[in-house]
Amino acid sequence: MIGALLVWTAWPGHRADAMAETADAADQWRADERAQLESMRLPANVVKIDPSNRVAASAAAAQLGKRLFSDPRFSRNGAIACASCHTPDRQFEDGRPLAIGLGTGMRRTMPVVGTTDAPWLFWDGRKDSVWSQAIGPIEDHNEHGGTRLRAAHVLAEHYRDAYEPLFGPLPDLSALPRDGGPLGTDTEKAVWQGLDERTRADVSRVFANLGKAIAAYEATLQYGPSRFDTYVDGVRTGDPVKLAALTPTEKAGLHLFVRKGQCMTCHTGPMLSDRQFHNIGVPPRSGTAADPGRAAALAKVLHDEFNCMGPFSDAKPEQCEELQFISTDDPQMLGAFKTPSLRNVALRPPYMHAGQFASLEAVMRHYADAPAAAIGHSELKRIALSDEEQRQLAALLGAFSGPVVER
Repeated sequence: MIGALLVWTAWPGHRADAMAETADAADQWRADERAQLESMRLPANVVKIDPSNRVAASAAAAQLGKRLFSDPRFSRNGAIACASCHTPDRQFEDGRPLAIGLGTGMRRTMPVVGTTDAPWLFWDGRKDSVWSQAIGPIEDHNEHGGTRLRAAHVLAEHYRDAYEPLFGPLPDLSALPRDGGPLGTDTEKAVWQGLDERTRADVSRVFANLGKAIAAYEATLQYGPSRFDTYVDGVRTGDPVKLAALTPTEKAGLHLFVRKGQCMTCHTGPMLSDRQFHNIGVPPRSGTAADPGRAAALAKVLHDEFNCMGPFSDAKPEQCEELQFISTDDPQMLGAFKTPSLRNVALRPPYMHAGQFASLEAVMRHYADAPAAAIGHSELKRIALSDEEQRQLAALLGAFSGPVVER
């Protein structure tokens, strides 16, 4: 009886010690892993100034850009604004598998939060700055369906007082048609071609400045700290309260993320993205052809009049290193898409470039299965992830969620 009592009274303490050892083990990281985790934590300020946009850090430009972001008058039907798809209460995207404007696009809407340090924009990287990305949809027939002349007229009629202190006098548009541009209907293209070269350049510069103001606003949109960031600070300081920011399941997922899962091959840095392009064998949407991705965008960005080295950029050529040293013959770019940020990823299903996966669990299954690519060659290697390990990784992704803040 006494022996039985001794066993009974000793067991709770033994169990507590075992649990403490398990908890401590979950918070143990090698020096190199601690450095990796620290590199993923949000710094106090992640805004990088774009040399191709001289008003990128201007508060006045950001105020103007915020108004432009929500103005539907630039669109063909007067009903579509940037905010129509990049909705503030939906992580500045729309939650749809494919973008919908005047028509239906080929890919998902990407969030515009935390993009100021991205060297390439859109899933295929066909734009090399936030400002050039911002004006792309305005002329796209499936999105806003507007024209450059319409954009210039709207700015002159409704934003002159805010525009001119930033960019100088607007050109005289009084004799110019309401619509016209290098894209659009045959009539609109004919109108554009009928303008002299100086007028086309003046209107295109106004159009570029529209994008630069929107980019200044988007630069104020940043991700705030998540529970993951709190935990990493706890790893650095040893603060037990901060170390408790993640659940045991999430900590197990983080160990997989850093080690066995090899997730940091692509998901690195404060935005949890290397900002580069990878083919990971994501299947095309049912009934659609395989998307060539980055391979088809290389010529577009190189010949874009609004790129870093173009006539409307404020950068010096030597500040355009990404564009200067772009590789145009890399076979790995066939079927490759930009690594998305994992910040707030759990809050914005569906996933992948065309919304192919409805849940994070489906994404984990794809990574575990590592299927062959429908086009090009997949970089994924099969990793033996159990169902439990997949659940742990999916749980960790929820810990990357934090507030979206306007700085």
